[in-house]
Amino acid sequence: MTRILHRAIGSPLPVAAIGSGMMVRDTDGKDYIDGSGGAAVSCLGHRHPDVLAAMHAQLDRIAYAHTSFFTTEVAEELADHLIARAPAGIAHVYFVSGGSEAIEAALKMARQYFVEIGQPQRRNFIARRQSYHGNTLGALAVGGNETRRAAFAPLLIATHHVSPCYEYRDRGANESPEAYGARLAAELETMIGALEPDSVIAFVAETVVGATAGVLPPVPGYFRRIRDICDRHGILLILDEVMCGMGRSGTLHACEQDGVSPDLMAIAKGLGGGYAPIGAILLGAKIHGAFADGSGAFYHGHTYMGHPLACAAALAVQRVIERDNLLANVRSMGAYLDRRLRERFGNAPHVGDVRGRGLFFGIELVAERDRKEPFDPALKLHARVKREAMSRGLMVYPGGGTIDGRHGDHVLIAPPFIIDAATIDIIVERLGEAIDAAVAGTH
Repeated sequence: MTRILHRAIGSPLPVAAIGSGMMVRDTDGKDYIDGSGGAAVSCLGHRHPDVLAAMHAQLDRIAYAHTSFFTTEVAEELADHLIARAPAGIAHVYFVSGGSEAIEAALKMARQYFVEIGQPQRRNFIARRQSYHGNTLGALAVGGNETRRAAFAPLLIATHHVSPCYEYRDRGANESPEAYGARLAAELETMIGALEPDSVIAFVAETVVGATAGVLPPVPGYFRRIRDICDRHGILLILDEVMCGMGRSGTLHACEQDGVSPDLMAIAKGLGGGYAPIGAILLGAKIHGAFADGSGAFYHGHTYMGHPLACAAALAVQRVIERDNLLANVRSMGAYLDRRLRERFGNAPHVGDVRGRGLFFGIELVAERDRKEPFDPALKLHARVKREAMSRGLMVYPGGGTIDGRHGDHVLIAPPFIIDAATIDIIVERLGEAIDAAVAGTH
């Protein structure tokens, strides 16, 4: 009997024994291709020797130093590395232990910024439906994952939500992508007007929506319009790149492809590649300046922020990505993954959409392709796909409630940046078999 409160009680899990490169082996000796990097985390795969060596060297120096007493060389080096490659206007880093902590801290930074500059009346956050920003209470409040929010709704701060950029389902038949993006931007402008512009703190969005809606890239021009609206009303733009960032979408930061810079940006998963828990907020110079010229502090903190071992792991991961030119591999193998997915599923009767960027793809499953009709939620098709994939030695990241929190199923694919074409072929083949078997099991 397990003494762990697992995510799903009463559902036995295989025991991971060893990881190497693209593979994870369980204690029964079965191998699994890590086709999703866990939850889009393992960007370098498993047991990379350079990362392990950097972590060992850091342990030989110092494992932990509380940030109220010390900084460390490795934390400063990591900060310098990140800021040298950050979007325009980003000047400082705040380290935490994961994505939820990063969003939570970003929300508090945004609020304190306006207090510092004499606008304490700003209290409202606007985000998007079918988004996910983390599981802490503030992150849940701005998030739009209704399944995760439901039980805790009475505890959540009041927030406001506009439509997601969900081109497959919401763009009109005679509407261009640019016109669709303009319509969504106008919806945000209307919401700001209804709340009164000087009451709004920030607009919060995943640059590329991740697990809740199965990878939704923005349409061209969408974020430039959003950036302009935020600037005109003095509202901060908080981008959540916890899942889609740090190279996952083909550029170090996903927003590079949209031509915008945020005021605050949350990063995590690909930052440390799963070798140690780490996340960060990248913050603009104006926000740091407001703190420095005002109270002289950010009223927030965590015991393990800036943890030296985690920083050493993250710095090693980022250096390997740069040294080995892995972002180029993300783009080239991403293009190959895109082609292979469309070849396999382009005419599949139960696949409605294939979408993504870089090595970050989603497949939306449908019962009726022409009408985009989802499967009955009671079938839990996404869970069936996961079981069938695992039985074939493949890890993917399926989800349910894709459309509205209840209806819809998708599969997320986010393999390590070291992947090659032969492994992509195997992933697509096994995933196709898993989806076919899962659908057949619903009849």
